[in-house]
Amino acid sequence: MRRIYLYFLWFTIMVLFCAGTGWAQEKPAEKAPASAAPTSGPRAEFLEEIAYYEQRYTRLAEAMPAEKYSWRPGEGVRSVGEIYAHIVAANYGIARALGTAPPAGLDFKAIPALSGDKPKLLQALKDSFLHFRGAIVALNDADADKPQKMFNRQTTLRGSFIAITGHFGEHLGQSIAYARMNGVVPPWTEESRQQEQKPAERKKP
Repeated sequence: MRRIYLYFLWFTIMVLFCAGTGWAQEKPAEKAPASAAPTSGPRAEFLEEIAYYEQRYTRLAEAMPAEKYSWRPGEGVRSVGEIYAHIVAANYGIARALGTAPPAGLDFKAIPALSGDKPKLLQALKDSFLHFRGAIVALNDADADKPQKMFNRQTTLRGSFIAITGHFGEHLGQSIAYARMNGVVPPWTEESRQQEQKPAERKKP
């Protein structure tokens, strides 16, 4: 009787051990948590600037008619679509300069060819901003004063944020001028105008 009891105990222990081992093998490995976006500091401030320009660029690119993507104000000047393609390439190029490699398979030489294809260029623009934001999150605020070369100029990481913001502003202004010359009102301007008209309309008897 004692021998039967020991066999039963041994069998139970082995079953529990095997089941536990199998569960441990089948349990999927937990993914490392993705780096969270900072809420304060130089990167957080710069990410706010990026969000502002991303919204402006994408909304203006959506508002421009597809047939206007090939429009240019003069010979030798970037067209509407070429400006947006330039921003796409710049986002990936700047991210690389800051230490984040471009996505696998990205061909910089193929980006200009998207300038006449509105749907593909819009998607490329959104993808490039997503990648660029990830590159900023991957940086370290402690390196803000670390030497950094940007646009062929030696500066600091903090200084490069300022230079990049200036680059965004330069080409956004160019894009707004192109839109105006083609009779397209920037969406945010139209929304502001409508908001200003609402109080006046409420005062009418």
